[in-house]
Amino acid sequence: MRIPNEGIGPSSADTGPHSDSIATNISWPSIAVVCGGNSSQPCDWRTERSFKSAATIWGVVVTEPEPPDPNWPRYSRHPFPPYRFLPGLTPHPRRNPLGHSYGQPEPKLTPFPADQWHGSEDYRYGIDLYNFAFWWECHEVLEGLWHAVGRESEQGSFFQALIQLAAGNLKYCLGNQAAAHNLYRSGIVRLQNVPPSYLGIDVLHLTKELQAHLISPRRHAPLIALS
Repeated sequence: MRIPNEGIGPSSADTGPHSDSIATNISWPSIAVVCGGNSSQPCDWRTERSFKSAATIWGVVVTEPEPPDPNWPRYSRHPFPPYRFLPGLTPHPRRNPLGHSYGQPEPKLTPFPADQWHGSEDYRYGIDLYNFAFWWECHEVLEGLWHAVGRESEQGSFFQALIQLAAGNLKYCLGNQAAAHNLYRSGIVRLQNVPPSYLGIDVLHLTKELQAHLISPRRHAPLIALS
């Protein structure tokens, strides 16, 4: 299910030294050099269309990641947040009064049978968030689904794989390539334990693309297509 892409246009936000841990085994630095923020630490994904300058904090140029392919199809109708959360660099969405989801209740996501993925707006929105570089926000949505379906279930393992890929992208953007690669590898292992075609994704193709990305990093990690 594809939704016409009518533009993405997220805006940058006021920044502040806030940090958070969004999963037990994934921690975020309090301050980090973001992709494009320091020419001595080039980011393989950086292109003129993929990153924009947002602000300077403590002498560090903060850039907000933008989608590698702005014309990639949308799969849900849910609007994107006004900015992408970068741990340690932009306001925490829920804890900071400037956050894009401050004061909003935690969403309770609904589980769904694997063969009815197309009926889950939450799942399709999570994939949209991934493809359009809202990696922390993607992590939050998919983590909600992970808990809803059962963390030890096949679906749960699959959601955890996607969570690890999103976290890997964010780690890479924050300048921690080693942590990013570890998360990619963990995600690949989990993807190899689900059917080759699952929840609308060609898992076999995605796995091969991720493996190729680990061997020879590209400008961005593979995007996720739903069919």
